[in-house]
Amino acid sequence: MSGISDPVADYLARIKNGQQANHQYIDIPASRLKRAITQILLEKGYIKNYLNIDDGKQGLLRLYLKYDEAGLPAIKTLDRVSRPGLREYAKAQEVPRVKNGLGIAILSTSRGVMSDKEARRFNVGGEVLAKVF
Repeated sequence: MSGISDPVADYLARIKNGQQANHQYIDIPASRLKRAITQILLEKGYIKNYLNIDDGKQGLLRLYLKYDEAGLPAIKTLDRVSRPGLREYAKAQEVPRVKNGLGIAILSTSRGVMSDKEARRFNVGGEVLAKVF
């Protein structure tokens, strides 16, 4: 069997591993979903920046990881919620709050990939992809 069965879990694992090894940046195979998640992480201040690198195939995302003055990563926890074997959905009124609003939940909705706060503002639900704190 070739390929990755859960690309979002692979994406999150690469970020966790890069932070544990104190890398300045990590390269991840790109997709539209991963670009959308990366944009949310950038907007919410969990990563410094990212680049789209064209490699002649699907492309790469280069994420520049963010650390505080003490060298601790900006992302403390990064958990996959919905999995291929057990999808988890939230109605518009039941969008989860992470650490009482200090963290974010990333949702895939009918209006695109967005954070929990945006989903509440647009009154939409969807698949809960991950929780970040």
